[in-house]
Amino acid sequence: MNNSMQILFRFRIPITFCSIALTLCFTSCNSSDRLSGEGASFPKDFYEELFDHYYDLTGARIEYGGQGSGAGITSLKNKVVDFAGSDAYLSDEELKSMPAEVIHIPTCMGAVVLGYNLKGVKTLQLTGKIIADIYLGNIVKWNDKAIAELNPTENLPNTKIIPIRRSDGSGTTFVFSDYLTKVSPQWKETLGRGKSLKWPNGIGLAAKGNANVAATLEQTNGAIAYIGSEYSFSRNIPSATIANANGEFIAPSLESISKAAKGDIPSDTRTMITNSTAKGSYPISCFTWMLIYKEQNYQGRKRDKAVNTVKLMRWILSDEAQSLAETVDFAPLPWGVRQKALHQLEKITYGGLPI
Repeated sequence: MNNSMQILFRFRIPITFCSIALTLCFTSCNSSDRLSGEGASFPKDFYEELFDHYYDLTGARIEYGGQGSGAGITSLKNKVVDFAGSDAYLSDEELKSMPAEVIHIPTCMGAVVLGYNLKGVKTLQLTGKIIADIYLGNIVKWNDKAIAELNPTENLPNTKIIPIRRSDGSGTTFVFSDYLTKVSPQWKETLGRGKSLKWPNGIGLAAKGNANVAATLEQTNGAIAYIGSEYSFSRNIPSATIANANGEFIAPSLESISKAAKGDIPSDTRTMITNSTAKGSYPISCFTWMLIYKEQNYQGRKRDKAVNTVKLMRWILSDEAQSLAETVDFAPLPWGVRQKALHQLEKITYGGLPI
């Protein structure tokens, strides 16, 4: 599906939440009640599944353009959408630059994987330092000593490594660079973390969106690419096992991704869980969020639209909605994280009054 197109999705509603009953009554939906969002391509498949299910339950519709987290945040800043999708939370500085207070609602968990296209190589182990050195241009051949020592049973070729990166502002890049900032001092000093980076001159190939990165990888022998885990899982793209903070080489899986969320999560859920110290955790795991304004009375929005926005967010945090995550290769949110997100939704107002 072309990421440059806005895609009309549909969705579902109600469900019970462990011991919390969420009664989500939606009135019939006409065109003025439709919600719109823009943002991360990373969770697109999950959102498509959610919105289909939600439509069947409620008849409510949503338009979502998965053109990248950067595009979504810009659209929210310009107040032309009801919510933005982002794989990167807004920093304190970014929050101050927004025209009004923003609430973060996590929707599921995923990961960034290192997919590779290397004929004859069945398994590949990497460390964070090696990954950083590849994208910094320090390691340029697949049979480099550092890689060969980690993979003694593989016949690594004397082939040039072709790193593939995102060309657009991307939450996937933010997660990837956040991890490398934690494991590589040189990366931290030179590229740092961000949705867009100043890549070394001439480094690899660039593509817009996770889908195009995955397609470029599949067409390029000798390539390596950082992509959303769901693309690797659904397209059976070989991906590296990566050493975590405990020195364990962990393959990306729904189980190893979920383990990364163990530990303290702040009340506003704005945190990165890369390089987790949890045993068995995959080291480049992450949350993905929907961002909405705390005060929902803006740009002439009707109160009904604000109410529908909050109802959608509550439903996404429900047992039923979260159970859909694994069907499209995402990990559901832990109960504790969902509780924190529900408390955030209690802050939402319309005209200064709680919704």
